[in-house]
Amino acid sequence: MQAIDEQSAGELRAMAGDYSSTALALTPPPAYEMVRRLAGENAVVVFSMSGCCMCTVVKRLLFGLGVGPTIVELDLLPSSSAAGDVLAVLFHLSGGAGGGGRLPPIPAIFVGGKFLGGVDTLMACHINGSLVPLLKDAGALWL
Repeated sequence: MQAIDEQSAGELRAMAGDYSSTALALTPPPAYEMVRRLAGENAVVVFSMSGCCMCTVVKRLLFGLGVGPTIVELDLLPSSSAAGDVLAVLFHLSGGAGGGGRLPPIPAIFVGGKFLGGVDTLMACHINGSLVPLLKDAGALWL
């Protein structure tokens, strides 16, 4: 899992073309701060699209395990530019997963303040038995 750290913030500042050089040196992009704050303040966060079938799979698995994740439906955000900015952050955190100009991993799952990955990573953790201990360590499960 990848932590959301100051190095990631610096890389995102360097990528952001809308910020002046002074602002780049002082503050990370607002979408990055939102993602970092949500991931840091909640045991499990799922960035989702309301009509996405794989997002539904992730949410049902987590709810079925007894986890109440914080869910951010990107297509329901008040501003489409805010959703695009969050997608850019998720794409960066995923290491540009998929290549070839493909979209970032949606759903994007954070556990314990760290980026876990998409549906494939979550399912692999579930199948190999590491998901429940990971959720317990994050404080998302108490049993």
